[in-house]
Amino acid sequence: MPANPKYLTQSKWQRFAKITAAILGGYFVSVTFHLALASWFNRANVLMTMAFSGFILWVALMVVAFLAKSGWKIWGIYILLTLVFSLFIYLGQTYNPTAQ
Repeated sequence: MPANPKYLTQSKWQRFAKITAAILGGYFVSVTFHLALASWFNRANVLMTMAFSGFILWVALMVVAFLAKSGWKIWGIYILLTLVFSLFIYLGQTYNPTAQ
């Protein structure tokens, strides 16, 4: 049974934005989140945990990207989250160099 066309994204740009946000944006958010944790806590433990939880988080972020109404809005949210986690990475490496 095919999907109802009124629920499908009509714009090719919106579809492109959602697909790229799901794959790339979700990956960037997942990796920067775990690296931010690794810069504040025991690096070896966090990176070993990332092998499993990183994939689960990435898949969850993919689902969220396709549930969003606007692909550009979800891209903005993912870029903002990536920048925030990057700031935490910088602060963790600056103020907590023993976690390495």
